[in-house]
Amino acid sequence: MDTEGRSFSALVKEMRRQLALSQEDLARQLGVSYATVNRWENGQSVPSKLAKAQLKAFCEKMIERGKLTLSANMIDFADLGSDQD
Repeated sequence: MDTEGRSFSALVKEMRRQLALSQEDLARQLGVSYATVNRWENGQSVPSKLAKAQLKAFCEKMIERGKLTLSANMIDFADLGSDQD
């Protein structure tokens, strides 16, 4: 697994932990399948550009609401701020 995959996996796990969501709950919030979230969290795949944008928007919304406290470094390291795949 590459660095991006590891950091993305860690980001998904930390998001779910802080928000007390199951993989299925997070998938529902993002409009993706449970299997997709499972693969992201287990480092078997990384999201598409569209999924990254959805995840970034979701993170920003939860941070604004005070429900999520992810560092900017964690988000950047997981490549959510990038337009590249």
